[in-house]
Amino acid sequence: MSGAVDLSSLKQPPAGASGGGGGDYAVAEAEFEVKVLRRSMQVPVVVALYSQRSPGSVELVHTLERLVAESDGAWDLATVEAESNMRIAQAFGVQGIPTVIAVAGGQPLADFQGAQPEPQVKQWLSAVIDAVAGKLEGGDTEPQPAEDPRFTAAEAALERGDMAGAEAAYEAIIAAEPGNEEAKSALRQLRFLSRAQAIPDSAIATADADPANVDAALDAADVEMLHQQPDASFDRLIALIKKTAGDDRTKARTRLLELFELFDPAEPFVVAARRKLAAALY
Repeated sequence: MSGAVDLSSLKQPPAGASGGGGGDYAVAEAEFEVKVLRRSMQVPVVVALYSQRSPGSVELVHTLERLVAESDGAWDLATVEAESNMRIAQAFGVQGIPTVIAVAGGQPLADFQGAQPEPQVKQWLSAVIDAVAGKLEGGDTEPQPAEDPRFTAAEAALERGDMAGAEAAYEAIIAAEPGNEEAKSALRQLRFLSRAQAIPDSAIATADADPANVDAALDAADVEMLHQQPDASFDRLIALIKKTAGDDRTKARTRLLELFELFDPAEPFVVAARRKLAAALY
């Protein structure tokens, strides 16, 4: 529904327009700009147009009032008595009562018409909240902490293409805070990229043509990972571990563990590869 209607005419209520009564969420033309348009810049506002002569629409309003009280500020409610606020109904193009419209960022986002059972209303509300997640200012959210200037400096070095400078910045963070997992993860990713980006794509064909070449297999595994093929990369190294011994096996296992650390250990493909590694070793 977004953009289908123009609500700009409701920013300036006609002379003599008065505020509405009828409850904490009641909105008339005089309050529409503040309580709906401006408020929708922070959280979605659900506008419920109803009539006192329609028991079904009154019941729906009561349902919404109960749900918004339970929403912990995720959305807000504006109940509009349609017969005494015809300009609002006309602006939305309302053709039946009740009509419920979600407004976000000053624009209609979604709507439904007619009385609905509570589970369906909850599902609709959930879809509206998901649709605007992260796109509005937020209602009562706490201010976000300032960015760590040390990470900002490292990211700036990366943007300049200064891989060595970024690596030094992350190493300095870890030296000062050995438990800083964010810096450790960033440094692992950076070191992998520095190594893998220097390997030609032909490394895969080279390794396939010479299965006994351990260094070629390590390079090929890096290229596959760089190309977002973790399963192929893991399988290549596990196969290498199975058929090697001594220092060669240690090199292959060390590289595999390094690649595991690029991911969340709970990722299904990491869990599966770890099982294959255990079988290969024991």
